[in-house]
Amino acid sequence: MPTDDHVTRLRLIRTDGVGPITYRRLLDRYRTAAAALAAVPHLVRSGGSSTPPAIPSESHVRREFDAVEKLGGRLIFAGDPDYPPLLAQLDDAPPVIAVLGDAALLSLPAVAIVGGRNASAAGLRMAETLAEDLAAHVTVVSGLARGIDGIAHTASMRTGRTIAAIAGGLDVPYPPENANLQRLIGERGAVITEAMPGTEPQARHFPRRNRLIAGLALGVLVVEAARRSGSLITANIARDSGREVFAVPGSPLDPRTRGGNDLIREGAVLTETAQDVLDHLPGFGAMFRGRSPRDEIAAVSEDAPGFDDGSDLDRARSRVIGLLGPTPILVDDLTRRCQLSAAAVMAVLLELELAGRVETLPGNRFALLTDAGS
Repeated sequence: MPTDDHVTRLRLIRTDGVGPITYRRLLDRYRTAAAALAAVPHLVRSGGSSTPPAIPSESHVRREFDAVEKLGGRLIFAGDPDYPPLLAQLDDAPPVIAVLGDAALLSLPAVAIVGGRNASAAGLRMAETLAEDLAAHVTVVSGLARGIDGIAHTASMRTGRTIAAIAGGLDVPYPPENANLQRLIGERGAVITEAMPGTEPQARHFPRRNRLIAGLALGVLVVEAARRSGSLITANIARDSGREVFAVPGSPLDPRTRGGNDLIREGAVLTETAQDVLDHLPGFGAMFRGRSPRDEIAAVSEDAPGFDDGSDLDRARSRVIGLLGPTPILVDDLTRRCQLSAAAVMAVLLELELAGRVETLPGNRFALLTDAGS
């Protein structure tokens, strides 16, 4: 049975306008999910919106808990003991994940293998060999797509374990032809998603799936990826998060390999064997002990004074809004230009995020939405 705190957390997570970063900032500021949830309507009004936020009821989110449980899965929240430590290192780590299978796998060393859906026979053979060899040493993570992903999952189960990160709900296998493969992974490994049960995968869900793949792994190995492919998005998330990136080289005449070749030119490890990957994996113990972006934000919040609705916060709102524009700005730069404390700036940004007036971008940057006015 979910605790009352988990029910309240899920209500906060499913509230309109509350994404992973906003969720974390709310908890940093208000300390408990109950206090943060109670503050959301006021923050939305303070941010300049007259539309009340859509906050799901307790009964609504309890139905989500029940639906996941009926599928044989469970919800794991950020901060829970079994939440994946590497995933927690991401700036935008998901506040809650649905897991089917062995949740303990999520905390073990893993390597992601991703690649094209229309892979060549040589690419599929290479992915199969690499996955089978790597799975004898680490868990193999992939995205359950056609082509390279499917082969990586299947081959890794011969010698070890695998994790499938999916874009839709646990009860919506995608692509449909991989339904049996997803079932097998749920029995022998783990399936993970951010989506609620019943969610049909749409294009906007796949970047989140890619973030899960990169976040769970010490490194991402790309086998045949065209330019502008989703596999490159996953590789870029990994690189930006301090993870290792590997790529199998391919013929310059084959457009299916150009993205991977570009990664090698940009510094990815040229990979021909599983040993090439194992030799370059960082020490995962150091990563687990490292100070995460969440720790840094929490430290700022702990050191800063609280803010009420007094004149100080009103002046802070005016300064922050006046300096924001459609061009993204780093929060540190914004703080310096405002000549305000980090806590005051973050308090205003939180209100504006919830009111839908600013956009949060990677790298702790913010931009005023074009229709938000000044």
